Amino acid sequence: QVFRQFVRHESTDAIGSLVLERSMNRVQLLGRVGQDPIMRQVDGKNPVTIFSLATNEIWRTGENEVAQTGDISQKTTWHRISVFRPGLRDVTYQYVKKGSRLYVEGKLDYGEYTDKNNVRRQATTIIADNVIFLSDNVKEKV
Repeated sequence: QVFRQFVRHESTDAIGSLVLERSMNRVQLLGRVGQDPIMRQVDGKNPVTIFSLATNEIWRTGENEVAQTGDISQKTTWHRISVFRPGLRDVTYQYVKKGSRLYVEGKLDYGEYTDKNNVRRQATTIIADNVIFLSDNVKEKV
């Protein structure tokens, strides 16, 4: 029933009644970090920590998948993760390292930017609102 809740806004303009319904944009990822995070800031505003996360999909090919014979195939997908929340952004920047195993929750965001060659590019980003560390950082032995 949560998804069936509606909010009605009465208006005197030409639109009449506007019906807003709930929607959902949620992503859950479990994977390994591809490189140490970087922090970016544009004009001293909106600092963001950015890193990539790899997820793997494994499946068996062949005629008899039930008997588990055949070749094993794997596909790695890379996800761009952006962390804007102040506390989470700083902790992520400080403690996430290449190879760390993470669980990330957030929302999917599609955007557009112009690269250094003035070409318009599409970008898909996960805007993280929760990051759970599943492995210790790799520490050098002294």
